[in-house]
Amino acid sequence: MKLTGAQIVIEILCEQGVDTVFGYPGGTVLNIYDELYKSSGRIKHYITCHEQGAAHAADGYARSTGKTGVVFATSGPGATNLVTGLATAYLDSTPVVAITGNVACPPIGRDSFQEVDICGVTMPITKHNYIVKDVTRLAHVVREAFRIARRGRPGPVLIDIPKDVQVAECEFEPAAAPVAKEEKEVDSTSLKKAVKLIKDAKKPFIYFGGGVVISDASKELIRFAEKIGAPMGSSMMGLSAVPNKHPLFLGMTGMHGRFAASKVLSESDLIIAVGTRFSDRATGNKLQFSKNRRVLHIDIDPAEIGKNIPVYVSLVGDVKQALNLLLASDIKHTAQSWHDEGEAIKNMPDSHLTMDMSRLNPQAVIEAVRKRTADDTVVATDVGQHQMWAAQYYHFGNPRTFVTSGGLGTMGFGMGAAIGACVGTGKRTVLFTSDGSFHMNMNELATAVTNNLPLVVILLDNNALGMVRQWQTMFFDNRYSHTTLSRQTNYAKLAEAFGAAGLCLTDKKDIDAILDKAFEVDGPVLVHVKIDSDEMVLPMIPPGGTINDIITKN
Repeated sequence: MKLTGAQIVIEILCEQGVDTVFGYPGGTVLNIYDELYKSSGRIKHYITCHEQGAAHAADGYARSTGKTGVVFATSGPGATNLVTGLATAYLDSTPVVAITGNVACPPIGRDSFQEVDICGVTMPITKHNYIVKDVTRLAHVVREAFRIARRGRPGPVLIDIPKDVQVAECEFEPAAAPVAKEEKEVDSTSLKKAVKLIKDAKKPFIYFGGGVVISDASKELIRFAEKIGAPMGSSMMGLSAVPNKHPLFLGMTGMHGRFAASKVLSESDLIIAVGTRFSDRATGNKLQFSKNRRVLHIDIDPAEIGKNIPVYVSLVGDVKQALNLLLASDIKHTAQSWHDEGEAIKNMPDSHLTMDMSRLNPQAVIEAVRKRTADDTVVATDVGQHQMWAAQYYHFGNPRTFVTSGGLGTMGFGMGAAIGACVGTGKRTVLFTSDGSFHMNMNELATAVTNNLPLVVILLDNNALGMVRQWQTMFFDNRYSHTTLSRQTNYAKLAEAFGAAGLCLTDKKDIDAILDKAFEVDGPVLVHVKIDSDEMVLPMIPPGGTINDIITKN
């Protein structure tokens, strides 16, 4: 049968199992949007206030559901507004397909109205991208884009479709729904070396990252840890893969990780790194990080092996598959003495840091929110101190419930991502944000209101760009250069102006009453929480430092 390019796009989205799209219409995608209108019974479209918000929404949708997120944008500024969202997805390995329109093929390169080389712009921040100038190639390209976004280490793919290609016709052959492709087998020789390395270790430590969440390998990771009796710590992106209450899980490691997790890691003789890239914020001093200990690195991306930390043995392949192979191998349980050593560290005073609980503070608020949420509630964050406090104090129970920007560290990510997660799961979502981050994309509160999404926004307001201010306090002799905001925004009234509920929390004694009221609201609600500008994220290992340099007091 003959279809236009725009019809082909919609048909293949349905073929790929897509039922949700985020985006913003414009001149060069009118034909695609017209076909979307005709297919409204098959695909639900959510219009955001800005294309960046749409890209973050597609990202949050993908992270919380495990599906591929889809975003539409028009040419020129519409397409360039996707850039931050695509870069965020790229650095956190999120499968997103972005479909942009462009001017017709003949005037491309002539500085036409709203023309930009979006493929050139996004080449460094996508797994792959295409400009389709022949409608007969369109079906193949869209199908291939979804395969690339999903397979191996996931990531964003962009398809740029000129306007004349959208209206051109060609023969179209429907295809069966895609079948999950088996990943490449783990090398058997490397597997034997890995098993020997684990058997020889007296003090193994499992350090895991976002790859465990992406490959749905949480159960396998827990079984593996229990089988060898190894303590576990995670990168920030690995949070939620293992329930916080699991006795072997010590928490997040690294710059703002738990003392016990970082200390036990430093005492180990083998680091079993699973689905992680050894970010500088996680390792600190890279030379000291792996000194006097061996590293077994398990990751699907061979480019990550040895990139940041020297590796003794590597298993390149899907994390779930690799862990199942190790579980089927002859690996032994670690001696009780290593477990006892870890327990002693967990009981050290630095492992039990707490804020001043006599006053309103982030820890008290986050822990109170946690009491009101189920284990499957998705928590999104923006970037900054509030992000670290959420990582430290929320205590996750289920995988795919922590949606945050780790690699790029994108302020303004939270609102769009929370909307995408809320849409994807169909359940109440919580967003932890701050006065700095919220101002970047607060317009998306209108999107939440329009769709009556059950979204609870906890805005921790310290009248500052808190994390930068913390660094200025610690490393720049209290020179607060442009980090004190002094904004006069009335957040509760702002929320009400958008059509959401707005509440204000200024006293610790009111935490329960205000949060109870917030969680009774059916649609979007914002809780403005006033906190001290000098509240810090602790512990903190300074940049390039080690556990011996850890800061535990203001």
